[in-house]
Amino acid sequence: MNQIAGTIGRWQGAGLMATTLLGTGVFILPQMTIAVADSGALLAWLILTLAIIPVALVFGLLASRFPHAAGPAYFVEKAFGRTAGRTIGLIFLLVIPIGAPAAILMTFQFMNALIPLYGGWQLVAELIVVLILLGLNIRGIQVSAKLQFALTLAIVTVVALLFGASGLNSEQLESFNQASHPQVSTVMVAMGIGFWSFLGIEAMTHLASDFRRPDKDMLPAILMGTVLVGVIYLACTFLLLMVPTDKASVAMISAFDYLFSDSFLQGYGAQVIGILGIASGLATVNVYAASAARLLWSFSNEGILPKYFVKLNRHGVPFRALFGILGSMALVIVLTFYSGQDLEKLIAWSNGVFVVIYLLAMLSAAKLLSKRYLPLVAAGCVFCIGLGIALADNMIYVLILIIVIAPFLWWQKNHLQRKRLQPHKQPSNS
Repeated sequence: MNQIAGTIGRWQGAGLMATTLLGTGVFILPQMTIAVADSGALLAWLILTLAIIPVALVFGLLASRFPHAAGPAYFVEKAFGRTAGRTIGLIFLLVIPIGAPAAILMTFQFMNALIPLYGGWQLVAELIVVLILLGLNIRGIQVSAKLQFALTLAIVTVVALLFGASGLNSEQLESFNQASHPQVSTVMVAMGIGFWSFLGIEAMTHLASDFRRPDKDMLPAILMGTVLVGVIYLACTFLLLMVPTDKASVAMISAFDYLFSDSFLQGYGAQVIGILGIASGLATVNVYAASAARLLWSFSNEGILPKYFVKLNRHGVPFRALFGILGSMALVIVLTFYSGQDLEKLIAWSNGVFVVIYLLAMLSAAKLLSKRYLPLVAAGCVFCIGLGIALADNMIYVLILIIVIAPFLWWQKNHLQRKRLQPHKQPSNS
């Protein structure tokens, strides 16, 4: 068995897309962006949501026309050659060591709201998360796709109830408008943080082969999920700006308790927001684990990485690649625990890697797609370049990866070519 069988439909794909983007940040990132930009956070989320739509459309078009487990690496290779494509693939694999700990650290902010964990107990709980991810993926992504669609509906329902309970009136909106004086610099910083929420569009392209009909379902699944997530982040940010919250903890929990103070839900903020936050955090890391495993399997299949990872189990899952990805995540979680990395810095470094991946995918689309899509591609490129400027020195991590990886892959390609061209020595008859 050497092919991944398609099992995901359009609505399951939309659920995967939405929960991947909502993920660890749905009840945390609005609070972080407000901390740096105050009311400008709302403008930052609005710009991000509008600007990401062309990017989502381009990724959807590429994945529907060129479904492949390597995702953006495959698009870049088709457009610019093997070295460029494989460089993108490897930097995606190497962002997992900083992206996964950041995602799990954010998830455990919700866990601590429910059951405070300290020291070694938190480390043990984080490693249990890795085992849960193994269980979710070992039988195929369709299992978690169904669960994540239900989770998306639950998050949308809770946000809608919060918004309805807020009872926002014209006087509140007018006072908010008068107090709002966004600064360009802080809005840019907030956008740099908020971009974390839209990481996952590229991960979905790795799962194109898992769709039953990628040519018909990839584009609507990606687009529906992206637009829904933008609306939810805007709603959550608006709520946190309009109602009193505890800035020292998870603000959405105190907002929930405040808004439902006169109902039977009073005091259940930690349970409702905490459980949804943990579940959505697991959903994000789950999709990234599945995507990275398929990319590792693809590279193993093509001889870029050892053939050891090429084997699939009876469910069509590249289980050795999955063990490799989850094992590296567990190792990095342990190292991160003892070194004590700053969450915002991990997020910013990860964002820098994805800015480069997104930009090169947009440039690939300019060559691979019809010319009528060039306005979309141009809009996506402008968005990526602007975000790279906003991230500033946090782009250094990805630049170091490219400087190290690209020359190595170029050498590997030329070395293999020379080896193939060398005449085979005939055995001596003497």
